[in-house]
Amino acid sequence: MMTWKQKLAETARRNRVELVDAKLSRRDLFKMGLLTSGGFLVAKAGLSSRAAEAKDVVSPKTRPWIEEITNIPVAASCSPSEMKVSAPQELVQSELGERRRTRHDFWATTRSEDLQCYELVNAPASHSWHRDLPADDCWAFNGQFPGPRIHARANQPVLIRWRNNLPSLAAHRGYGRPTPTMHLHNGHIAAESDGHPEDMLEANCWKDCLYLNRAAGFTDPQYGPMGDVRETLSTMWYHDHCHDFTAQNVYRGNMGLYYNFTEFDSGDENDPNPKAWRLPSGDFDVPLVIHDRLFGPDGKGYYDMFNLDGAIGDKMTVNGKVEPFMRVAPRKYRFRILNMGPSRFYGANMVQLTHDGNFLPRPITVKTVRFTVGSRVDVIIDFSTMPAATRELFIVNCCEQKDGRGPTGKILPLALGTKVLKFVIDRTMDTKGDPSRIPTTLLDLPPTPRAEVVTERTFIWNRSNGAWAVNGEYYDPHKYMAEPKLGTAEIWNFVNNSGGWMHPIHVHHEEYQILSRNGRTPPIDEIAREDVAWLGHGETVKTFRRFRDYTGSFVAHCHNVVHEDHGMMFQWKIKP
Repeated sequence: MMTWKQKLAETARRNRVELVDAKLSRRDLFKMGLLTSGGFLVAKAGLSSRAAEAKDVVSPKTRPWIEEITNIPVAASCSPSEMKVSAPQELVQSELGERRRTRHDFWATTRSEDLQCYELVNAPASHSWHRDLPADDCWAFNGQFPGPRIHARANQPVLIRWRNNLPSLAAHRGYGRPTPTMHLHNGHIAAESDGHPEDMLEANCWKDCLYLNRAAGFTDPQYGPMGDVRETLSTMWYHDHCHDFTAQNVYRGNMGLYYNFTEFDSGDENDPNPKAWRLPSGDFDVPLVIHDRLFGPDGKGYYDMFNLDGAIGDKMTVNGKVEPFMRVAPRKYRFRILNMGPSRFYGANMVQLTHDGNFLPRPITVKTVRFTVGSRVDVIIDFSTMPAATRELFIVNCCEQKDGRGPTGKILPLALGTKVLKFVIDRTMDTKGDPSRIPTTLLDLPPTPRAEVVTERTFIWNRSNGAWAVNGEYYDPHKYMAEPKLGTAEIWNFVNNSGGWMHPIHVHHEEYQILSRNGRTPPIDEIAREDVAWLGHGETVKTFRRFRDYTGSFVAHCHNVVHEDHGMMFQWKIKP
C-alpha cells in the first residue's frame, strides 16, 4: 500500500503529465502562475512533488541480465534515381514537400554516381525495453531504436532524406514536439544540412541533407579536395535538434549511428592493404548506445519536462534494452560507446582508440574511460586474455551522480558502481581466427600555431535568474555571439560559472583541440581532437579552432540537452 507521500507524488506526476498533454507553452504556465522565474513548477500540493517532500518517480522493477543486447542493423543505401518521390536536386523541391534548406553547398563537385542515398522515416513506433515492461510509445527511424546504422566511407558523399511522418501538432500528445530537425553530430557539414535548431520540419514534409564526408580543409590547396587526413572523422551519431525540445525528442527515440570508414580504418580486419589498421570488424565491431531512462508506474517512458537540473534515470539501457547481456567470443572486440544522455556522465581496463569521433595519435591502455553526454569513445577489449575460469564480466559506471547537475566528483569502488552491461564469455563461439590488430600509431594531430589566431573569445556558461545562459544571455535566434571569418583561426575559452553544475560543451562545424584545462596541460586522453568538452565545476578550458570550407549559421550549446533546451545555447556565424 502506498504511503500518503507516495500518493501525493503520484498525483503530482499525473497532473504534470496532463500539463504536458495540454501542450501549454512556458509562457502559458507563467500566466497561470504555475511556473517560477527559475522555470520550476510552483511548490503546490497536487502539482509539484517538491511540496511536502514527496518522493520522485521510481521505475517498476525489472529482472537484470535476461535481455540479450540488440544488434543495430546497417541501413541499405540506394542510388539517386531509386529515391522515392524524386531524385535529389541542388535546389529545394518545395512543390514536392521539401522544406527548411537552401541550395546544397558544393553540389557541383558531387557526382551523382558517387552519391550514396538513404531515406529515414521518423514515425511513431512501439518499442520493447524489457520483457517485464509493456511496449513503449516511441518515435523512431524506420521503426527501430536506435535508428539504422549508416556506414559511410571517407570522400564518398551521402545524402539522407529525412521524412517527418510524426503526428501533427494538433494530434500530438505526451512529451516531445513532432517537428524535428536532424543534426549529424561531429560532422563537418554545410550550414544548410547541419540541422540548425530553427530548421524544424512540420508533419508530412521532408528535407535532403548532403554530407560530403570530406575532412576539414578540403578547400585548402595544400591538402587537396579530400581535406587534411589528420582531420578524419570516425564514429558519429545523428539526433534531433528541435529548438526547446531536443532532450525530449532524443529521449523519445530520435537518434541513430553514423560511421565513417577510411583506407586505414577500413572495416575489414582481413584487409591486405598495408595502410589498413585491421581493427576488429564485422560482428566484432559493436555499437553500445548507453541511455539511462525512467519509467512511470505504467511501465512506459517517463520524462519530467519541468526538471531543469537535467534528467537522469534509474534504469540503464544499452542499444534499447534494460540491463542486457552480450555473448562474446574469446577474442578482440571493438566497442563504439555512445553516451546519448540526456544528462548522465560516465567514467568504464581496455585500449582506447578515440576521443569523441576522432582517433587519438596512438592507442592508450586505460583502466577507465570517462565521457560526457554526446561523447563517444572507441575501445578494444580482448576477451582471450581473461583467465579460463572467467565466465562473466560487466561494464560498470563508477562515476557517482545523484542528479542532473553532473557527477559529484567521487569515483566509486567497483563493487558500488552501477552495472550497465554483462558480458558472457562463450568459449564455444567462433573467433574467426581473430586476425585483428591494435596498431601502435593512429592519426597525428594537426598543428595549432598561435600565429594563425586572429582573436580570442570567452564564453561563460552560467545561470541567470535560475535558468541557463551563456555570457548572461539566453539563446536568441536573431543574434550572433561570434562572427569569425572563413579561413581564420581563433581561441575560444569556455568558463563554467554556474555553481554546482557541470556542462558538456558542443560546438557545431569543425573539431577543435584543447590547449589547456585550468591553465595546465590537459590529460592524455584530451590531447586529441574533440567535439564535446567536459566542463567541470569552476573549470576553464582553452580551445584552438579553425573555420574552414563552409560559411553560414551554426550553434554552440551545452549537451546536457535539458540545459540546451532552456537557454544554454548561442548562435554564431562564419562570414565569407
